Amino acid sequence: MSRIRLAIRAFVAIFRRDLTVTGREFVRFFLQALVQPLFFLFIFGKVLPSIRLASANFGFLMLPGIVALTGLVSAMQGVSLHLVVDLGYAREIDDRLLSPLPIRWVGLEKILFGALRGVVASSVIFPLGRLILGSGYAVRTDRIAEIIGMILLTALVGANLGLLMGTVIKPDQVSLMFTLIFTPLLFTGCTYYPWSSLDRIRWFQVATLFNPLTYCAEGMRHAMVPPIGGRELATLNTTDIRVALGVSVAVMLSLGTRSFRRRVLS
Repeated sequence: MSRIRLAIRAFVAIFRRDLTVTGREFVRFFLQALVQPLFFLFIFGKVLPSIRLASANFGFLMLPGIVALTGLVSAMQGVSLHLVVDLGYAREIDDRLLSPLPIRWVGLEKILFGALRGVVASSVIFPLGRLILGSGYAVRTDRIAEIIGMILLTALVGANLGLLMGTVIKPDQVSLMFTLIFTPLLFTGCTYYPWSSLDRIRWFQVATLFNPLTYCAEGMRHAMVPPIGGRELATLNTTDIRVALGVSVAVMLSLGTRSFRRRVLS
C-alpha cells in the first residue's frame, strides 16, 4: 500500500473517531454551540420588537448575523478547545502524531472537523430561528446556493482561527482567551447591525473591517435578507467579502499550521 493511501485511511479513521465522540456528546455540543446565540435571537429578535424597543424587521436583519456568529464560533471552539486539551500536560495529541500521517494533515483534520461542527450549528439556527421569530422570520429562497456557500466559508474561517488560537494560547489562558478575543469578535463583527448603518460612526465602521466576522455576517445578510420596502439591503460588496474571507483563510491556515507544527514538535 502506498504511503498516500495509508495516510488517507488514517486521516479518515481519525475523522470518524472525532465524529463518533461528538455524536456521544451531542447534548453538550448543542448547549455549547447554540444556547447563547438562541438567547440573543430571542431577546433582540423577539422580545425587544414586541415591546417596541426595536423595529419590527430587526429580527430578520439580525438573523444572518446570528447564523454567521454561530458557525464561526462553533467551528473555532471545535478546534481551539480540543487543541488546548490535546496539547496540555497529558499530550493527548501524541496518539495522532504516531499514526502514518504527515504532521500537517493532523492539523488539517482538526480544521475539517471543526468546520463540520460550524456548518451543523449554523444550519440548525434556521429552523430554530423560524420557531423563535415566527412572523418576523424572513429568508429569501432565490439565493440558496449563496447561503450554503457562505455557511461553508464562515465555518472554514472559524476552524482556521481555532487552529491558530489553540496552538498559540496556553491551557491556563483559556478564560483570558474568551475575555480578550471572543467579546471584541462578537461586538465588532456586525452581528446585530448592518455595516452600512455605521456610516455615522466612521472610525468604528472602519475598525469592524479588521474582524473576519464582519464579512461573514455581511455575506449572510446579502444572501438571506429579502428586499425591504422593495429595496435591496445595502451590504458590503460580495466580491470584497469573498476576497477578504479567502485571504483570512489563507493567512490563518499558514500561520496556524506553522504554529501547530512548532507546538507538537516542542
